[in-house]
Amino acid sequence: MQDPLAQSERAYESRISSGDRDRIAEYILDGWADQVSVDHAFATAWDNGVMLASRRTWWRIAAQIEDQMLRPTVPTRNGNKRGHHEKPVLKATGPGQVWSWDITDLYSPWRGKTYKAYSVLDIYSRQMVAWRVEEREADHLAVEMFEAAIARYGAPHTVHADSGPAMKSNLLRDALTTHGAELTHNRPYVSNDNPFSESGFRTMKYRPGYPRVFKELEAARAYLAEYVPWYNTQHKHSGIALFSPAQVHDGSWKHLWKKRDHALQRYYEKNPERFRHRPTTPAPPSHAGINLPETTKQPAQ
Repeated sequence: MQDPLAQSERAYESRISSGDRDRIAEYILDGWADQVSVDHAFATAWDNGVMLASRRTWWRIAAQIEDQMLRPTVPTRNGNKRGHHEKPVLKATGPGQVWSWDITDLYSPWRGKTYKAYSVLDIYSRQMVAWRVEEREADHLAVEMFEAAIARYGAPHTVHADSGPAMKSNLLRDALTTHGAELTHNRPYVSNDNPFSESGFRTMKYRPGYPRVFKELEAARAYLAEYVPWYNTQHKHSGIALFSPAQVHDGSWKHLWKKRDHALQRYYEKNPERFRHRPTTPAPPSHAGINLPETTKQPAQ
């Protein structure tokens, strides 16, 4: 007796075909590349005599595309063999000690075509110390990126990344160890082993105005060229008491903290009835880390 099909795999007359679903996805991605909404793409197709599914179905497919865009890349499993991998435990008490890096997909209008955004973050300050956008992942491109960052900021004590081929290449390891940097990696299938890079990419992709789709490589590079300076110098980062990464990296947050504290204390003195006790002005954490014990852990985002 044949096993019954799952409901999601059954062919109902009312269910749209995979071909129509793919066409709708292409319309949506083309629309996003032109910075127009799903409704705009739906209506434009309709105006051109194309009706593939209901407006609600278009929005459902768009939500699935967005979910896929923001989902972390999971390494391909090789059966159920996981082996033993040591949990990385890292702690930074100042800038320039631990860098975290990763690569994320930037989508194009063409199915199966993505650009690769490389990013290196200082986990203490959250400053993006290096970035580049390419058509592929390649270890020699990562080496070039790190060499430029080290020339500008000096070498960190540790560089942390996931377990992808570019991250674990001997070429990159040799280049970084030449500068005295130790390399650590995520455990397979453990997404929270690299929270700083993942949080950084989510900040970029949830920023208002993020294109979501880039028509060409140069468009993706141009966006990052504008985004990175904003993120480093203007972004009020919740994980570092709403200071910018650049302010925490160079220590200038301390001067601004005094201004904030003066304003807060003056407000308290004018309105003491609104407080249970004298408020304190938040400052950036004294340290940041990955997989630290609960008593010393600081949030990544």
